[in-house]
Amino acid sequence: MASTATKELQDGFLSTTRQGQEIVLEAIRTWVDTVQAFTPKMPAISIPLADQLPRPQDVVANAYDFAGQVLAGQRKFAEEVLKTTASLLPGSGQGTPAAK
Repeated sequence: MASTATKELQDGFLSTTRQGQEIVLEAIRTWVDTVQAFTPKMPAISIPLADQLPRPQDVVANAYDFAGQVLAGQRKFAEEVLKTTASLLPGSGQGTPAAK
């Protein structure tokens, strides 16, 4: 029952987050359209070594890939901690070493 309630809360949070993201994206689209309508076309400029900079898409992808690796490492660590301490939990049948 608790896991069902937790799942429902998580689903609600994710849904609300996505709705907020959609609202922000729509506002950004409107802003871009408005700016483009009032801004004259600018000639392309050449910035030295600009071709050696990462593309914005690559920066975002790399950052999220790294964050995913960090999160996966933290999950593995947390699971190992739970596994290591499982014998200390009530009902594990192990008891404490002093009680044996």
